[in-house]
Amino acid sequence: MRITPNQITALRVAMAFASVALFGRGLWANAAALGLTVAAISLDAVDGYLARRFGLATPLGAQFDILGDRLIENVFFTYFAVAGEVSLWVPVFFFFRGTVTDFVRGLAAKAGRAGFGKNSMMESRWGRAIVASRASRAAYGALKCACFCYLGLELTLRAAGTQGREMLAIGAQIMVWATVLFCLVRGLPVVWEGRRYVAALSGPAAGAARGARPSRIGWMAGAAR
Repeated sequence: MRITPNQITALRVAMAFASVALFGRGLWANAAALGLTVAAISLDAVDGYLARRFGLATPLGAQFDILGDRLIENVFFTYFAVAGEVSLWVPVFFFFRGTVTDFVRGLAAKAGRAGFGKNSMMESRWGRAIVASRASRAAYGALKCACFCYLGLELTLRAAGTQGREMLAIGAQIMVWATVLFCLVRGLPVVWEGRRYVAALSGPAAGAARGARPSRIGWMAGAAR
């Protein structure tokens, strides 16, 4: 029975939850958590490969893949914020950025455009290079993986009372803010190119369509007749 890309995405999310559940529970649990972290990020390339290789790519799959990425990012950064490894504003930023870009992608999906692939909403060359290219997605995934593993390692060494934790903490902050900056850079083209879908929704044609929509009372009266 062939495993589907959506099942891979669901497995990645489960691995992320299992990883944060293991952190802070001893040396071997932390080692397992680091392994699960690497697997949860690395499998992002596998679901995409399966979708392309076996012709399983669908608009729903593309949206589910994005949802999986959001859940994994938010799970890890929220956990590390609660553990005191990063500022609370880091997960807040990722929640905000993800909500905005996913809102825009949702409008694009209603117009028949996907977040990635041949029918991507990204039309400019620079937008595709920053957001939708395999190189950009791979680099972002590698950076997130390195960031989460570094934070997990720093948390483990801090719990063990290892000396020299100040330098480790500085390195962790560098990794975090590099990830935040990359996330911001990848989100801006989505908002910029998605402005046309926002404008279409708020334009006169959309307003006329809303005005022509029957009210609930009117619809019920018509149905009664």
